Amino acid sequence: MLRLHPYAYHRPSTVDEALALLAEHEGDVMPIAGGTDLVPNMKHGLFTPSHLVALRGIGELRGIESTDEGGVRIGACESLDALSSHPDVARRYPSLARACSEISGPQLRRMGTIGGNLCLDTRCTYYNQTFFWRKALGFCLKKDGDTCHVVPGGTRCVAAHSADTPPVLMTLDASAEIAGTDGRRTVPVSDFFTSDGVWNRRMEAGELVTALLLPPPAPGTRTSFQKLRQRQAIDFPVLNLAVVVTLDEGGVIRELRMVASAMNSYPRTIGRVEDAAIGNRLTPSVIDAVAEQAYRQCHPLENIVIDAEWRRAMVPVLVRQALREIAA
Repeated sequence: MLRLHPYAYHRPSTVDEALALLAEHEGDVMPIAGGTDLVPNMKHGLFTPSHLVALRGIGELRGIESTDEGGVRIGACESLDALSSHPDVARRYPSLARACSEISGPQLRRMGTIGGNLCLDTRCTYYNQTFFWRKALGFCLKKDGDTCHVVPGGTRCVAAHSADTPPVLMTLDASAEIAGTDGRRTVPVSDFFTSDGVWNRRMEAGELVTALLLPPPAPGTRTSFQKLRQRQAIDFPVLNLAVVVTLDEGGVIRELRMVASAMNSYPRTIGRVEDAAIGNRLTPSVIDAVAEQAYRQCHPLENIVIDAEWRRAMVPVLVRQALREIAA
């Protein structure tokens, strides 16, 4: 049986109290909301903080509200389950509702939060294992070692970004509201991630994501989210695809964006797919051209147990599924 190490559990009632606790125990503390990813990682010895700062009791971090600009503000501790079934989110941002509904299983969706999914730790075949397993291998670049088993000789961790909602949030032009002891700032989700698999987000360890801000969807906007995994429940993705298409009144494509994840250590915008689409309708030939361009742009790494070439071959399959869904 995998057991948790001893730790102190703090229950602040405000964001400022939580930030003060993170600063007080700097270097030996972590925030926890739903804990659906953090607790298993603690059992594997990947994180061993002496202090946990609970966030779910902070009222400021809850709520799904309309903004003055016509968009939506989502508290970082809103559950994935609440978002998947929220009528306004489902109507205006259907790809986000679907992404939330396809994360793990129902029990974990009731505990897991949107802020936690945004900040989900990267995953790798050689990292997400027990201490005994990792020690036998000699550890890895991400934890306790100095060798990358995915890219021999590599000096930078390439553990896979495996969260479902960030690709969707990027296509929706969402921003993350971040609070720290020095104040608050807003960062576009498209600028939130880095290519470092050890810490792949642009925020300090003592900062907190407090909310996600979504602008109103433009007229003619249609979205889709596609997820590939080994089983239709529980499993992390082996490939994710979020798509947004903006059509004019005549059905001609004015904008097309695609973001894929689970291939690298950050969600990646697939380049040049708009070349075959802008100014055209979503006909079968245009869909095929976009799918082939996406295939040429995507090169998954061997950081997940599923064969990388098969995952790459599935890119145009998901692209076709998404665009046919949008066209229909």
